Amino acid sequence: MKIRAGFHLGYECIQPTPMLLALNIHPSRRTDLLSEQVLTFDRPIEAWEYTDGFGNACSRIVAPAGLTTISTEFEIYDSGQPDVVPDDAVQHAISDLPDEVLVFLLGSRYCDTDRLGDFAWATFSSTPLGWARVQAICDFVHDHITFDYLKADLLRTAHGGFVDKAGVCRDFAHLAISLCRCMNIPARYCTGYLGDIGVPIDPNPMDFSAWFEVFLGGHWHTVDARHNTPRIGRILMGTGRDATDVAMSTAFGPAVLSRFEVITEEVPQEAAGEADPMPS
Repeated sequence: MKIRAGFHLGYECIQPTPMLLALNIHPSRRTDLLSEQVLTFDRPIEAWEYTDGFGNACSRIVAPAGLTTISTEFEIYDSGQPDVVPDDAVQHAISDLPDEVLVFLLGSRYCDTDRLGDFAWATFSSTPLGWARVQAICDFVHDHITFDYLKADLLRTAHGGFVDKAGVCRDFAHLAISLCRCMNIPARYCTGYLGDIGVPIDPNPMDFSAWFEVFLGGHWHTVDARHNTPRIGRILMGTGRDATDVAMSTAFGPAVLSRFEVITEEVPQEAAGEADPMPS
Protein backbone atom coordinates (compact mmCIF):
# COMPACT_ATOMS: atom_id res chain seq x y z
CA MET A 1 0.00 0.00 0.00
CA LYS A 2 0.89 3.66 -0.26
CA ILE A 3 0.73 5.95 2.76
CA ARG A 4 0.65 9.74 2.65
CA ALA A 5 2.18 11.41 5.69
CA GLY A 6 3.46 14.79 6.83
CA PHE A 7 2.97 17.69 9.21
CA HIS A 8 2.79 21.45 9.71
CA LEU A 9 4.42 22.72 12.91
CA GLY A 10 4.48 26.36 13.94
CA TYR A 11 6.98 27.77 16.45
CA GLU A 12 6.83 31.25 17.99
CA CYS A 13 10.22 32.62 19.09
CA ILE A 14 10.86 35.98 20.74
CA GLN A 15 14.47 36.03 19.51
CA PRO A 16 16.66 34.02 17.11
CA THR A 17 16.68 30.54 18.66
CA PRO A 18 18.92 27.57 17.81
CA MET A 19 16.91 24.36 17.49
CA LEU A 20 17.59 20.67 16.93
CA LEU A 21 14.91 18.89 14.90
CA ALA A 22 14.23 15.13 14.78
CA LEU A 23 11.52 15.38 12.12
CA ASN A 24 12.86 13.30 9.24
CA ILE A 25 11.90 9.68 8.75
CA HIS A 26 14.49 7.17 9.89
CA PRO A 27 17.22 6.27 7.35
CA SER A 28 16.02 2.66 7.43
CA ARG A 29 12.76 3.72 5.73
CA ARG A 30 14.21 5.97 3.03
CA THR A 31 14.33 3.20 0.45
CA ASP A 32 10.53 2.95 0.78
CA LEU A 33 9.92 6.59 -0.16
CA LEU A 34 7.79 7.18 -3.26
CA SER A 35 8.35 10.94 -3.12
CA GLU A 36 10.97 13.15 -1.47
CA GLN A 37 10.73 13.74 2.26
CA VAL A 38 12.31 17.12 2.97
CA LEU A 39 11.68 19.78 5.58
CA THR A 40 10.44 23.10 4.24
CA PHE A 41 10.23 26.42 6.04
CA ASP A 42 7.93 29.36 5.33
CA ARG A 43 10.83 31.77 5.97
CA PRO A 44 14.40 31.86 4.67
CA ILE A 45 16.17 29.44 7.03
CA GLU A 46 19.36 27.50 6.54
CA ALA A 47 19.23 23.92 7.82
CA TRP A 48 22.21 21.67 8.54
CA GLU A 49 21.56 17.94 8.34
CA TYR A 50 23.37 15.53 10.63
CA THR A 51 23.13 11.98 11.98
CA ASP A 52 22.93 11.74 15.76
CA GLY A 53 24.55 9.12 17.98
CA PHE A 54 21.59 6.74 17.58
CA GLY A 55 21.57 6.85 13.77
CA ASN A 56 18.63 9.26 13.42
CA ALA A 57 18.50 11.81 10.59
CA CYS A 58 18.30 15.20 12.31
CA SER A 59 18.53 18.90 11.44
CA ARG A 60 19.93 22.06 13.02
CA ILE A 61 18.41 25.50 12.44
CA VAL A 62 18.33 28.93 13.95
CA ALA A 63 14.66 29.94 14.01
CA PRO A 64 14.26 33.73 13.58
CA ALA A 65 12.11 35.82 15.89
CA GLY A 66 8.40 35.50 15.17
CA LEU A 67 6.37 32.60 13.78
CA THR A 68 8.13 29.88 11.76
CA THR A 69 6.22 27.03 10.15
CA ILE A 70 8.03 23.77 9.40
CA SER A 71 6.35 21.33 7.01
CA THR A 72 6.81 18.12 5.09
CA GLU A 73 4.58 15.85 3.02
CA PHE A 74 5.51 12.60 1.31
CA GLU A 75 4.25 9.23 0.12
CA ILE A 76 5.86 5.99 1.21
CA TYR A 77 5.46 2.32 0.37
CA ASP A 78 4.33 -0.03 3.13
CA SER A 79 3.86 -3.79 3.05
CA GLY A 80 0.38 -3.42 4.51
CA GLN A 81 1.20 -6.20 6.98
CA PRO A 82 0.77 -5.86 10.75
CA ASP A 83 3.74 -5.85 13.14
CA VAL A 84 5.53 -9.18 13.33
CA VAL A 85 4.97 -11.12 16.56
CA PRO A 86 8.21 -13.07 17.19
CA ASP A 87 6.83 -15.71 19.56
CA ASP A 88 10.04 -17.75 19.47
CA ALA A 89 12.48 -14.83 19.94
CA VAL A 90 14.93 -15.77 22.69
CA GLN A 91 16.39 -13.56 25.39
CA HIS A 92 20.16 -13.13 25.40
CA ALA A 93 22.40 -13.44 28.41
CA ILE A 94 23.87 -10.01 29.11
CA SER A 95 27.35 -11.37 28.38
CA ASP A 96 26.20 -12.27 24.86
CA LEU A 97 24.74 -8.87 23.95
CA PRO A 98 26.49 -6.66 21.37
CA ASP A 99 28.35 -3.76 22.96
CA GLU A 100 26.17 -1.12 21.28
CA VAL A 101 23.02 -2.65 22.79
CA LEU A 102 24.13 -2.39 26.42
CA VAL A 103 23.10 1.28 26.77
CA PHE A 104 19.49 0.17 26.32
CA LEU A 105 19.67 -1.78 29.58
CA LEU A 106 20.47 1.34 31.60
CA GLY A 107 18.23 3.88 33.25
CA SER A 108 17.72 7.19 31.44
CA ARG A 109 15.99 10.56 31.84
CA TYR A 110 12.42 9.23 31.58
CA CYS A 111 13.12 5.55 32.25
CA ASP A 112 13.93 5.55 35.97
CA THR A 113 14.66 1.85 36.34
CA ASP A 114 16.05 2.26 39.85
CA ARG A 115 12.53 3.04 41.11
CA LEU A 116 10.89 0.10 39.35
CA GLY A 117 13.38 -2.76 39.73
CA ASP A 118 11.91 -4.35 42.85
CA PHE A 119 8.39 -4.28 41.42
CA ALA A 120 9.57 -5.69 38.08
CA TRP A 121 11.36 -8.67 39.62
CA ALA A 122 8.51 -9.41 42.03
CA THR A 123 5.97 -9.31 39.20
CA PHE A 124 7.71 -10.76 36.13
CA SER A 125 10.50 -13.06 37.34
CA SER A 126 8.20 -16.10 37.09
CA THR A 127 7.32 -15.44 33.44
CA PRO A 128 9.17 -17.32 30.66
CA LEU A 129 12.26 -15.63 29.24
CA GLY A 130 12.10 -13.95 25.84
CA TRP A 131 9.04 -12.71 23.97
CA ALA A 132 6.60 -14.19 26.50
CA ARG A 133 8.11 -11.96 29.20
CA VAL A 134 7.91 -8.90 26.95
CA GLN A 135 4.26 -9.69 26.24
CA ALA A 136 3.54 -10.06 29.94
CA ILE A 137 5.05 -6.63 30.55
CA CYS A 138 3.01 -5.12 27.70
CA ASP A 139 -0.18 -6.69 29.02
CA PHE A 140 0.47 -5.19 32.44
CA VAL A 141 1.28 -1.69 31.13
CA HIS A 142 -1.66 -1.73 28.71
CA ASP A 143 -4.06 -2.53 31.57
CA HIS A 144 -2.35 -0.35 34.17
CA ILE A 145 -2.32 3.00 32.32
CA THR A 146 -5.46 4.71 31.01
CA PHE A 147 -4.90 6.67 27.79
CA ASP A 148 -5.99 10.30 28.24
CA TYR A 149 -4.74 13.27 26.18
CA LEU A 150 -5.76 15.60 29.02
CA LYS A 151 -3.34 13.78 31.35
CA ALA A 152 -0.27 14.38 29.15
CA ASP A 153 2.73 15.62 31.14
CA LEU A 154 6.10 16.22 29.45
CA LEU A 155 7.87 15.84 32.80
CA ARG A 156 6.33 12.48 33.73
CA THR A 157 8.81 9.60 34.05
CA ALA A 158 8.10 5.88 33.81
CA HIS A 159 7.65 5.69 37.57
CA GLY A 160 5.35 8.69 37.35
CA GLY A 161 3.20 6.84 34.82
CA PHE A 162 3.24 3.80 37.08
CA VAL A 163 1.92 5.90 39.99
CA ASP A 164 -0.47 8.15 38.02
CA LYS A 165 -1.95 5.26 35.99
CA ALA A 166 -2.82 7.69 33.19
CA GLY A 167 -1.05 9.33 30.27
CA VAL A 168 -0.40 9.20 26.55
CA CYS A 169 1.55 6.85 24.26
CA ARG A 170 4.95 8.01 25.50
CA ASP A 171 3.97 7.07 29.06
CA PHE A 172 3.04 3.54 27.98
CA ALA A 173 6.35 3.25 26.15
CA HIS A 174 8.49 4.64 28.99
CA LEU A 175 6.96 2.32 31.59
CA ALA A 176 7.21 -0.78 29.38
CA ILE A 177 10.80 0.06 28.38
CA SER A 178 11.78 0.52 32.02
CA LEU A 179 10.25 -2.77 33.11
CA CYS A 180 11.96 -4.60 30.23
CA ARG A 181 15.31 -3.08 31.17
CA CYS A 182 14.76 -4.07 34.80
CA MET A 183 14.32 -7.65 33.56
CA ASN A 184 17.57 -7.47 31.52
CA ILE A 185 15.83 -7.08 28.16
CA PRO A 186 17.34 -4.25 26.05
CA ALA A 187 14.61 -1.82 25.04
CA ARG A 188 14.67 1.45 23.10
CA TYR A 189 12.14 4.21 22.54
CA CYS A 190 10.66 4.82 19.07
CA THR A 191 8.74 7.71 17.61
CA GLY A 192 7.03 8.06 14.26
CA TYR A 193 3.80 8.10 12.33
CA LEU A 194 0.98 5.61 13.00
CA GLY A 195 -2.30 6.29 11.23
CA ASP A 196 -5.65 4.61 11.73
CA ILE A 197 -5.07 1.97 9.05
CA GLY A 198 -6.98 -1.27 9.54
CA VAL A 199 -8.60 0.01 12.74
CA PRO A 200 -11.56 2.30 13.56
CA ILE A 201 -10.82 5.99 12.97
CA ASP A 202 -9.79 7.87 16.10
CA PRO A 203 -11.86 11.09 16.29
CA ASN A 204 -9.00 12.95 18.00
CA PRO A 205 -6.62 15.05 15.88
CA MET A 206 -3.70 13.04 14.49
CA ASP A 207 -0.46 13.04 16.43
CA PHE A 208 2.95 11.45 16.25
CA SER A 209 3.08 8.11 18.03
CA ALA A 210 5.46 6.45 20.48
CA TRP A 211 6.22 2.75 20.74
CA PHE A 212 9.37 0.76 21.54
CA GLU A 213 11.62 -2.05 20.38
CA VAL A 214 13.21 -4.93 22.27
CA PHE A 215 16.41 -6.77 21.36
CA LEU A 216 15.72 -10.50 21.28
CA GLY A 217 17.14 -13.27 19.12
CA GLY A 218 19.75 -10.96 17.60
CA HIS A 219 17.22 -8.44 16.25
CA TRP A 220 15.15 -5.44 17.29
CA HIS A 221 11.41 -6.14 17.39
CA THR A 222 8.52 -3.65 17.45
CA VAL A 223 6.33 -3.56 20.56
CA ASP A 224 3.39 -1.26 21.36
CA ALA A 225 2.15 -1.24 24.95
CA ARG A 226 -0.54 1.37 24.31
CA HIS A 227 -2.41 -0.56 21.62
CA ASN A 228 -1.05 -3.98 22.62
CA THR A 229 -1.93 -5.43 19.23
CA PRO A 230 -0.04 -5.57 15.92
CA ARG A 231 -0.69 -2.47 13.81
CA ILE A 232 -0.30 -1.62 10.12
CA GLY A 233 1.62 1.30 8.62
CA ARG A 234 4.19 2.43 11.16
CA ILE A 235 6.68 4.95 9.75
CA LEU A 236 9.70 5.18 12.02
CA MET A 237 11.30 8.58 12.59
CA GLY A 238 13.77 7.95 15.38
CA THR A 239 15.00 5.67 18.15
CA GLY A 240 16.79 6.46 21.39
CA ARG A 241 17.01 5.80 25.11
CA ASP A 242 13.74 7.65 25.76
CA ALA A 243 11.75 10.68 24.54
CA THR A 244 14.68 13.01 25.26
CA ASP A 245 16.73 11.55 22.43
CA VAL A 246 13.99 11.81 19.80
CA ALA A 247 12.12 14.97 20.81
CA MET A 248 10.65 16.45 17.62
CA SER A 249 12.34 19.73 18.53
CA THR A 250 14.82 20.90 21.15
CA ALA A 251 14.98 24.69 21.47
CA PHE A 252 17.88 26.53 23.10
CA GLY A 253 15.72 29.45 24.16
CA PRO A 254 12.01 30.33 24.47
CA ALA A 255 9.90 28.68 21.74
CA VAL A 256 6.16 28.08 21.81
CA LEU A 257 4.54 25.39 19.65
CA SER A 258 1.58 27.32 18.23
CA ARG A 259 0.55 25.01 15.37
CA PHE A 260 0.53 21.22 15.30
CA GLU A 261 -0.98 19.25 12.42
CA VAL A 262 0.00 15.69 11.57
CA ILE A 263 -1.43 13.54 8.79
CA THR A 264 -0.96 9.80 8.19
CA GLU A 265 -3.38 8.04 5.86
CA GLU A 266 -3.55 5.25 3.32
CA VAL A 267 -3.71 6.46 -0.27
CA PRO A 268 -6.92 5.01 -1.77
CA GLN A 269 -6.29 2.52 -4.55
CA GLU A 270 -7.98 4.71 -7.16
CA ALA A 271 -5.68 7.58 -6.21
CA ALA A 272 -2.65 5.32 -6.18
CA GLY A 273 -3.38 4.11 -9.72
CA GLU A 274 -4.06 0.67 -11.08
CA ALA A 275 -2.83 -2.22 -8.98
CA ASP A 276 0.23 -4.04 -10.21
CA PRO A 277 -0.71 -7.07 -12.29
CA MET A 278 -0.38 -10.44 -10.64
CA PRO A 279 2.75 -12.32 -11.73
CA SER A 280 2.15 -15.08 -14.25
